[in-house]
Amino acid sequence: MGWLFEPGFFSNGPVHVALVIGGVTAVVSALVGVFTVVRGQSFGGHALSDVSTAGGSGALLIGLSPLSGFVAGDLLGGAAMEALGTEHERGRDVATGIVLGAATGLAALFLYLDATSGTTTGTAQQILFGSIFVLQPSIIPVVAALACLALGLLALLYRPLVLHTFSPEIAHARGVPVRLVGALYMAALAMAVALSSITIGTVLSTALLIGPPAAALRLTRGMGRALLVAALTGLGATWLGILLSYDSFYWSPSRRFLPVSFFVVAIIVVAYLASGLARLGLRRRPSAPGGA
Repeated sequence: MGWLFEPGFFSNGPVHVALVIGGVTAVVSALVGVFTVVRGQSFGGHALSDVSTAGGSGALLIGLSPLSGFVAGDLLGGAAMEALGTEHERGRDVATGIVLGAATGLAALFLYLDATSGTTTGTAQQILFGSIFVLQPSIIPVVAALACLALGLLALLYRPLVLHTFSPEIAHARGVPVRLVGALYMAALAMAVALSSITIGTVLSTALLIGPPAAALRLTRGMGRALLVAALTGLGATWLGILLSYDSFYWSPSRRFLPVSFFVVAIIVVAYLASGLARLGLRRRPSAPGGA
């Protein structure tokens, strides 16, 4: 296995931090992402990635950590989308578009101010595309707390969320508090996007949120299996991306690391394409004699 793991991989401190934070983020993003895909709210997840850009760059401008801006911005953005939107898909899209436009404008302003202040050199790159190898171990408890909160909300909402997703009429008939469930789900989605933003950046965070769940839903039937396959796909893509980024330092004489975010997104795209081929192969497979 020496050809795969370059020297120092298992003893490198930043790698350990990256594996922990990346792994936690991948699992949370995948589990929340399954509901995001099934509920047709991928556009909302994309909008929150732009909100993360505004929140992270705004936090830096006032001397706070990007993660605090990601979380605060996404929670506010999710609340705004839920407040402005309706249960109808068209109404949700309009509300999402309004929040997306406002967030993009604020992000442009804050990134400009960050760049011209001269005190945050390189942070725009970190916000937009991530830099998981520079994260400090002290951030792990914060990431763990956000992950537990997001997964706790998901567990609490699981039954009413599944019921409303697949049978909204029955959910209404049974008195499910649809607006409350939607608001709490948006809070879980906001935290998932915030976590993925510190892993692969705000620009690419949607890939970690949508890609593994979309591949899993192509290959499985039932929410339980889809959640498991999505989590394993996201975890594998993130850990393999970290490994390849570390190994890339030794690939050329220039001794430069290629971005983790590039490898993670590339692996997710390959996994999604492979899931399509696998699904096509299953459809074409002849049935057993006798219709079994």
